[in-house]
Amino acid sequence: MKKILIAFDGHHFSQGAFDMARFLNQNEPSLITGVFLSPVDYREVIGYSGMGIGAPVILPMIEPEEEAILKNISHFEEECKKYNIEYRIHKDTKVFALSELATETRFADLLILSSELFYQNIDKNQPNDYLKKTLHHAECPVLLVPENFAAPKSLIIAYDGKGSSVFAIKQFAYIFPTLRKLKTLVVSFEPDGSDVPRKEYITELASRHYPDLSFQSFDIDAREFSTWVSEKKDTMLITGAFGRGELPSLFRKSFATQIIQEHRIPLFIAHR
Repeated sequence: MKKILIAFDGHHFSQGAFDMARFLNQNEPSLITGVFLSPVDYREVIGYSGMGIGAPVILPMIEPEEEAILKNISHFEEECKKYNIEYRIHKDTKVFALSELATETRFADLLILSSELFYQNIDKNQPNDYLKKTLHHAECPVLLVPENFAAPKSLIIAYDGKGSSVFAIKQFAYIFPTLRKLKTLVVSFEPDGSDVPRKEYITELASRHYPDLSFQSFDIDAREFSTWVSEKKDTMLITGAFGRGELPSLFRKSFATQIIQEHRIPLFIAHR
């Protein structure tokens, strides 16, 4: 049994994120923990990081915000009971929402976020700054989910021969022992037409975990790849994040940004 977090910010209940958790729970029963965050991270608003050490800042939520969170909690409870899901509720409505969420991820196997709604009230253009920071500081893999998606029938792994992409391959297999049995395609970008990097090594490893495995090398740019993969509505994309210190570079890679923006398929991201 795994522990899976779903994070809801104050204004939004992501049905897509919950539906993904429900789908995963059907494959392998898990503890689903709903983390309900304040509608804004006040660290961003008051510039707390530059204030130094001092008395804690207390900024109570206004009544409509509290009502929205309580409504989301009630809906989450109803959904979990409806589908016989074991659940917990964590109401992290403190001043520094993202810091609280980062701590939560230390004690979880997976974090599920809406790729559309996460702090949409702050910035509708995803991945927004809050989403990027959450991915950067998360201490467990993150599954980004669009609000409307098809249950995955296949997997696509973005692989470049580096440690981060191999780490993601292993993490996905460990977390999802049933999903790893789906038809799996390992893809790499080789503009010079060369073969998949370190193919002998990755074949030895990946074939132990993914029984229905194939490889494909693309002589196309990242944007063309994102268009190609986004058209496969019944798949899930697995990618590494190029190391914790380099995670923002993931979003300079247009394929990841475009896939998130198009809101078509789930995206699994794991970084060391």
